Amino acid sequence: MSGLDIVMVFAVILFARLGMRLVSRYLKIKKGNDEEDDDKKDN
Repeated sequence: MSGLDIVMVFAVILFARLGMRLVSRYLKIKKGNDEEDDDKKDN
């Protein structure tokens, strides 16, 4: 592996971790908002 290959693998791993973190945070926020919307409808 050349130096560029190593850098590319490192970058792909970091972007994958960042993407997973953002998606999990987005789903958590969306789930919380859905529960709040349901509470508002009940009142």
